[in-house]
Amino acid sequence: MGYIERISGPLVVADDMLGSNMYDVVKVGNDGLVGEIIQLRGPKAVIQVYEETTGIRPGEKVESTGLPLSVELAPGLLNNIYDGIQRPLEELRRKSGAFIGRGISANSIDRNKKWKLFIEKGVKNGDHVKEGHIIGYVQETELIKHYIMIPVGVEGKLSGLKEGTYRVEDRIATVDKGGKKFEITMLQKRSVRKPQSFRQKFRSDEPLTTGMRIIDGLFPVAKGGTAAIPGPFGAGKTVASHSIAKYADSDIVVMIGCGERGNEMTEVLVEFPELKDPKSGRPLTERTVLIANTSNMPVAAREASIYTGVTIAEYFRDMGYNVTLLADSTSRWAEAMREISARLEEMPGEEGYPAYLPKRLAEYYERSGKVEALSGRTGSITLVGAVSPPGGDLSEPVSQGTLRVVKTFWSLDASLANARHFPSINWLTSYSLYINDLKPWYDKNLGEEFAENRAETMRILQKEAELKDIVQLVGAEALPDTERITLEIGRMIREDFLRQSAFDEVDAYTSLKKQAFMVASILHFRKQANAAVKAGVPLDSIMKLKVREDISRMKEEKESEVDKARHRIAAEIDSQFNSLVREYREAEGK
Repeated sequence: MGYIERISGPLVVADDMLGSNMYDVVKVGNDGLVGEIIQLRGPKAVIQVYEETTGIRPGEKVESTGLPLSVELAPGLLNNIYDGIQRPLEELRRKSGAFIGRGISANSIDRNKKWKLFIEKGVKNGDHVKEGHIIGYVQETELIKHYIMIPVGVEGKLSGLKEGTYRVEDRIATVDKGGKKFEITMLQKRSVRKPQSFRQKFRSDEPLTTGMRIIDGLFPVAKGGTAAIPGPFGAGKTVASHSIAKYADSDIVVMIGCGERGNEMTEVLVEFPELKDPKSGRPLTERTVLIANTSNMPVAAREASIYTGVTIAEYFRDMGYNVTLLADSTSRWAEAMREISARLEEMPGEEGYPAYLPKRLAEYYERSGKVEALSGRTGSITLVGAVSPPGGDLSEPVSQGTLRVVKTFWSLDASLANARHFPSINWLTSYSLYINDLKPWYDKNLGEEFAENRAETMRILQKEAELKDIVQLVGAEALPDTERITLEIGRMIREDFLRQSAFDEVDAYTSLKKQAFMVASILHFRKQANAAVKAGVPLDSIMKLKVREDISRMKEEKESEVDKARHRIAAEIDSQFNSLVREYREAEGK
């Protein structure tokens, strides 16, 4: 046990701490504030404290637990809300009221609740089991089976396993290796700083469907991939993150509110319990873990919240689930590191951030991926990080460090947001490096024309941007009709396909099948328009066709009506263009 020598905000220097280890959790002061050792200097330990340090004094005791910062993993994780160091906020509220008192602790997992344990098929007493081996499961929610795995470092002969009702700390089995026995419970603890081991990592070859057309249709992210959503204040990062959390086709969602405003997290906490899972109709919280660490909470806990979230995600990945982890925002996480680094008096890097910022960003995003876990099952973690560059300046260190490691970049544009174009993802500055990896999946499930139409759509949008610069100089009337068609088709793509309402019951989510139909219809209209212009039909007559209204209303078509709408609109395009060309030729006497 040591004592406090110096206090600097969330940083405390303790003396007489010989025998302590890096990243040990400690209890600081008479109130027992939770902290973590981040630097050792002989008998002195530098501690980042995860609670408000106001009022503690030099000379108060500091006690090391001898254990690293860890999370508790067991049935009861889902449908729960934690702070940055996995303290359950609802339990803390019951203990201290609306404002969390200092030194208050609570078990992350309810120790009294009983769970019905079922033995996994093919598992029996006498089997030789290793770490990660699945021996049973609990039906944690209607949507998710919570699989019970042998803890890391345990191997041997299984005995004493039987079905029944247990608390998370009750012994459910025993593993014996050479006379050394390990008691197995449903509760595990994992260090948040150390990535969980796995057997092998695979290439990400399946898209994560989000229901957002500009993402799925133009800039997809793979399951097990990485993505960044950078943008200035008010550009729609939070709305985009919430939409992905609601509609992404993942099994588990871990959402981290890292340093965000309290009102935004309140919106999530109020809205999510009322949302229905689009697949099952059950409450979305039944497959969601929320970590709320708002901007008014201690800065050191903000730094830990990212690691808490990704460790929980790894746990569900090891069960064979596809997990989506959303961190909003990593800029606030980096700011927490900058503050701690400054108090450590470390040599600052660019804009005051620590020199190791790019390394920390890379280490975090590298915990994504599609893997064969120790359980033998295949699972994935898709990491999506929102970035909040000051003034939207993407040249600042956090944005640049993120861009070096992620493979999908959704660039939010304030001008689009101001023009009420949502999602305000700029199609000219965004990109995805997963296109080639995902092409075989698209070809198999949506047909080869899907990838071809995506490429053609991008060419049209890029050409439209070039033509708009010319139009500003000479006017649209100076352009040939074929290029005026490109301008019009570009506008149709932007307004009828890319623009989407997150608050409309039908438009909020669009399946890949419907997206393919919408793009194909617009490109089919373009093909017929070019043919009609070549036949001599005036462009103004083409733009007055009634089918254009049908195309603009495609987003209102319900998923159950997609097939009917696809055939109807395609037939209408052909019919109306054929009639238009015939009428023109008759009028011209041809």
